[in-house]
Amino acid sequence: MFSLANPCVCVVRFTSPHNRPPNRNFRPIQSTIFISPVTKIKAVSDGKEYSSPVTVTVQEEDEVQSTSNKEVEESVKLLKKAAKTRKVPATEILSAFKVIEKAKLDPSRFCETLGGSESPGRTWMLIFTAQKGLKSGKYFPITAVQRFDAVARRIENGVYLGALGCLTFEGRFSWKKRILAFMFELIRIKIGPFNPFEINIKGDDESEPSTKNPFFIWFYIDEEIAVARGRSGGTAFWCRCRRV
Repeated sequence: MFSLANPCVCVVRFTSPHNRPPNRNFRPIQSTIFISPVTKIKAVSDGKEYSSPVTVTVQEEDEVQSTSNKEVEESVKLLKKAAKTRKVPATEILSAFKVIEKAKLDPSRFCETLGGSESPGRTWMLIFTAQKGLKSGKYFPITAVQRFDAVARRIENGVYLGALGCLTFEGRFSWKKRILAFMFELIRIKIGPFNPFEINIKGDDESEPSTKNPFFIWFYIDEEIAVARGRSGGTAFWCRCRRV
């Protein structure tokens, strides 16, 4: 039976029916086993106590989930600090990536959070990139910004060099669960003060982008940062920024 005074202790009593004498003075042998999640298993038989070296550990599912959620919150907090200061060590960022990837968070609102609810969408600045397997990583050295438009299903990827100019790629994307697959259709090149010129690379392919094309697997997206892994296996994170 379970003790109401201590619900973590289970008491089991055994009575031996063997060789029971026919007289009324017979007293059955009783054994009691006490099971505690933090102590050894103990057995009491006819007033004598015996100890077992076995230790029983009890861990509630809610406790595990709570610990996991706390680790994710701390990891997200660390990445937001890294985006603002660029002073958080790479090893700590890599550890945060591991926690967030392992958590497998619900992606149902990822696309809308990433690309907004109206065109032309939202822009995100690349902060940090890590190699496949999260063996090493570094802060991205130049200004790279991506725009995602969840309504029109458009993506734009640009590298900006200040007064020198910029290079951008624009195309379409598809979204399935947490995977954003894309293909570029247009290249824009801007040099100095001159107007940009465009190169059409769309071709005749009108199919929806799939994992045969470049893609991102998104692990975390909120209003400030986003974390994803690319087709090559590298992981990166972005912070929300103003349109360039």
